[in-house]
Amino acid sequence: MRIDLHTHSTASDGTDTPAELMRNAAAAGLDVVALTDHDSARGHAEAIAALADLDRDLTLVTGAELSCRLDGVGLHMLAYLFDPFEPEFLRERELVRDDRVPRARAMVTRLQELGVPITWEQVARIAGDASLGRPHIATALVELGVVATVSDAFTSEWLGNGGRAYAEKHEFDPFEAIRLVKAAGGVTVFAHPQAVKRGAVVPDSAVERLAAAGLDGIEVDHTDHDAPTRARLRGQAADLGLLVTGSSDYHGSRKSVELGACTTDPEIYGEITRRASGAFPVPGAGGRAQGLS
Repeated sequence: MRIDLHTHSTASDGTDTPAELMRNAAAAGLDVVALTDHDSARGHAEAIAALADLDRDLTLVTGAELSCRLDGVGLHMLAYLFDPFEPEFLRERELVRDDRVPRARAMVTRLQELGVPITWEQVARIAGDASLGRPHIATALVELGVVATVSDAFTSEWLGNGGRAYAEKHEFDPFEAIRLVKAAGGVTVFAHPQAVKRGAVVPDSAVERLAAAGLDGIEVDHTDHDAPTRARLRGQAADLGLLVTGSSDYHGSRKSVELGACTTDPEIYGEITRRASGAFPVPGAGGRAQGLS
C-alpha cells in the first residue's frame, strides 16, 4: 500500500490541476494521496469528482498545508481530514490566502531592486489561474537564468525564509493552527521541520512545545531531509509520542520530485484516519475508503 500525504495542485502552487493530480497519482501506483494545497481546500471538489473516472482504486485524503510563523521563523503545518466549512478555521485560511498577491508583488519589487529583470506580468503569466505563491516567482527566476532550478530560488540569496527578496505575509500562529484544526476535527503534522536549505528552522524545543499543544506528527521522510536528519527526527518523534509520516511534497513539473518519492506507513495512515472526525478519506473508482479501523 503506497501512501503519499503531501501534494499540491493549481489550487495553490502546483502545476497539475486537482483532476490531473488524481490521474497522475493513480498512474504512479499510489493507493492513497493527500491533496494539501497551501492554506486552501478549493481543489478538493475537483479532485473528488475526478476519482470516479480513474481506472484503478485511489483514495483521497483531503487536507491543506498551513503557513505558520513561530518566534520569527516560518514553518508549515499539514492539516488532514478537517471540516473545510468550520467557520473560524475557514475565515483564518482566507485571511492567509488573500495576502498572497500583495506579498508576491512585494517580492517582485525587492527582486527588481536587486537588479533582477523580473516583471509582475511575467509572474502572473506563470501563475495563470493558480493561487499565486513563491514557486511562481521562483519559476520566473529560472526563466531569466538567475537560478538553475526552482529549489535553488528558495535560499537566503533569494526567496528562502528571511532571504534578500523574502516578504512576510499573514500567517498562522502554529499553536492556534493546531487548536483550529482540532476544533474542525482534523489532524496536524509538522511539515519538513528540518528543511534547512529553505532557511531558518525552529529548534527542537519548539517541537516539544507543539507536541504538548496537541501536534499529532512530524513529516520525517521528505526529500529535504538527509538520512542522519531522518534518523534524528525519528528519535525525537518517539520521545514525544508523535506519528512519523513520509510524503513527496509534489508540485508537478515545477519541482523534480515525483509522486510517491517518500511514503507513509499504512499503520500511521490508519492512526491518522482514526483520529480524524471532521472528514473521511474519499474512495474512488468504485473502491472503498482505505481508512484502517
